[in-house]
Formats: sequence, structure tokens, C-alpha cells
Amino acid sequence: MKQTKNLLLIALIAILCTSLYSCKTKKLAAKPATPAVTTAPEPAPTQPAPPAQVEKVVEKPAEVEKPDFNFRNIQFEFNSDVLKTSSFSILDKAVTEMKKDVSTSFILNGHSSAEGTPERNLSLSVDRANSVKSYLVNAGLNASRFTVKGFGEKEPVTSNTTEEGRVLNRRVEIKTN
Repeated sequence: MKQTKNLLLIALIAILCTSLYSCKTKKLAAKPATPAVTTAPEPAPTQPAPPAQVEKVVEKPAEVEKPDFNFRNIQFEFNSDVLKTSSFSILDKAVTEMKKDVSTSFILNGHSSAEGTPERNLSLSVDRANSVKSYLVNAGLNASRFTVKGFGEKEPVTSNTTEEGRVLNRRVEIKTN
């Protein structure tokens, strides 16, 4: 028992010595002394200096950059209100521009391609506009600034005869109110 106490005591002392050694602060290198600069005293002025002329400087107000609210090519997956990843950068730019003028309100016009029934396309276009609204509100914009409208397949930007045309028609346009 006595040997165990001695061994524990020796181990404790060794641990303390090791921890104290590792906790010592490093000495900082001494900063080089700056050389003393001696200057000759300035002669006292013999005559008082004339009062300085104060020029009036008229500052022009900084030109505020007007926001650019031209947002296009917000695209969606086929038969869905899920945004394509290529649209995120456009929406992020839209958020930046919309925060410049908080008094402007916007209309989110949802559109779809001509595939499907007119009722389904109208519903899908409204869902797409609401999807954009959710993205903008989640980015910190006020929801009351947005009005949602769905147009379905009624206002295509190009022909629905090709797949490329249909992709371009699955969109949301943001316009000022």
C-alpha cells in the first residue's frame, strides 16, 4: 500500500512538472529600439501669419446606383415548380437589387409550356411564381412587396414546337408594379 502511494506521488509530481514546463510562456523577442531623432528647434516667427483663407467646398451628393429590375431566365424543371439551379444566381442578384429600393413592389408572372391541360398549366404557373416568392422572402425580403400572377401557356416567349422552346417558356418573370 505504501509503495502504491509512493508511486502515485511520483507519477503526480512527474505530470505536474511536465504540465508546468509545457505551459511556460515563450519569451517575446525584444523590439529593436528606435533611434532618437534630434531636430533643431524652429525659429519663432517674427510676424503673425495672416489668417488662412477657408475655401467652401460644396460636396455633390453621392450618386445612388439605381437598381436594375430586369430579371429574366428564372427557369423550372419539367412539370414542376422546382427551380433549376441555374436560376439561383439570377434570384440572388434580384435580392441584391430589390434591397436597394425597399419601396418598390413587384409582380411575379408565372408561365408554363404548352404541355398538359390548360388548367394544369395555369395552376403550375401560379405555383412557380409562389416558388420564386418563397425564395425571395427566405432571402429577407418582405412578402407584401410581391403579387403573384399565373398565365399558364398563354404568353410564350418562343414556340412550343421544340424542347428548347418549351424550356424557355417554363419561367417566372419579375416586373415592377
